[in-house]
Amino acid sequence: VSAMRHVGLGDQLEKLEQLRATLRAEGLFDPARKKPIPFLPHCIGLITGERSDAEKDVHRNAQLRWPHVRFRTVHAAVQGDRCVPETIGALKALDADPDVDVIVIARGGGDPQALLGFSDERLLRAVAAAATPVVSAIGHENDHPLLDDVADLRASTPTDAAKRVVPDVGEQRAIVQQLRA
Repeated sequence: VSAMRHVGLGDQLEKLEQLRATLRAEGLFDPARKKPIPFLPHCIGLITGERSDAEKDVHRNAQLRWPHVRFRTVHAAVQGDRCVPETIGALKALDADPDVDVIVIARGGGDPQALLGFSDERLLRAVAAAATPVVSAIGHENDHPLLDDVADLRASTPTDAAKRVVPDVGEQRAIVQQLRA
């Protein structure tokens, strides 16, 4: 059984590499197609698991940096068979919302098998087609689903996403003070 799992994982890795090559050739990883992240988003769309640590981390760290930031959170399965369709549905809903300035897709770490949904071609193409900038915040620093390459910005963790999407009010006040002086 473990030999079969190993072969299955090998096949999956080979398919991911083929998909990576296809998407790269189509230009989906090209930095020139990436949309800029707004300096101060008024409303952040967040796609994450319900009651997840990732959700708490993004909310807490963004609000520490800019207390008035607002969120539209849509919960989706972050692994398993429901992950891809629910994440695509959440992405489409947030992308259609004119109040949402940036969308963060966040999930804590996990084994590579649990993160496979974030390398699914259907999700990757939906992210590439989104009009709203998308931030990938999947896993930990060394996790690297293909979503990281297609998204407009890769954050190493959900906490990093909050820090990269929302400016720090204290730093901004200090800059204003320096400019006044």
